[in-house]
Amino acid sequence: MTLYWILKVVFGPLAMMVFRPWTRGRAGVPSQGALILAANHLSFVDWLLIPLVTPRRVTFLAKSEFFESPGVGGAFVRWLMRTTGQIPVHRAGGPEADRALDRAVDILGRGSAIGIFPEGTRSPDGRLYRGRTGVARLALETGATVVPVAVIGTARVLPIGKKVPRIHRVGVVFGQPRDYRQYGGNMEEGTLRTITDEIMHDLADSTGQPYCDAYAADFRLR
Repeated sequence: MTLYWILKVVFGPLAMMVFRPWTRGRAGVPSQGALILAANHLSFVDWLLIPLVTPRRVTFLAKSEFFESPGVGGAFVRWLMRTTGQIPVHRAGGPEADRALDRAVDILGRGSAIGIFPEGTRSPDGRLYRGRTGVARLALETGATVVPVAVIGTARVLPIGKKVPRIHRVGVVFGQPRDYRQYGGNMEEGTLRTITDEIMHDLADSTGQPYCDAYAADFRLR
């Protein structure tokens, strides 16, 4: 048993008891085959919550800063990310970002599940922001099924800027699985944007978040 499953078996029941997550649509998540869980992003705990309520192992594409966090708390985060096999993504792009996507393609090619936050970063104000097209590229390149995943209430557990979590009930809504193989691997920018926008609008419907047609990272720099 890998450390991923050990942590899930040992700490999962405790987390379930404390945060009492509710779910909807979980029975519709494919039990096998390449799968992309595309989620909105409100809090650091999102990547912990989704695997907690998903029977399958989920490997997340996570920002590289989590693998470089300083201090004692940062050391724990680095250890957790690395030992559970998460994939660091350099959001500035370039060869490192391409390597992260290559690793994701390899995992999907083995029929496993990948988690991704199309917004690229946590929402700074609770709105749902425009999605990056990496999720569409992965779906088209691998033929993986995409399930939009709406996390609800996690910003109250651990808001941006806070280090100590608070106890608050959270929820996860699994949307209808989507298959994009009809595009035949067409990687044109218009196709990538159409697929990505469709996923984001699914998330907006499930979360009830107001949609902002701008990138969250750009908004946080203003």
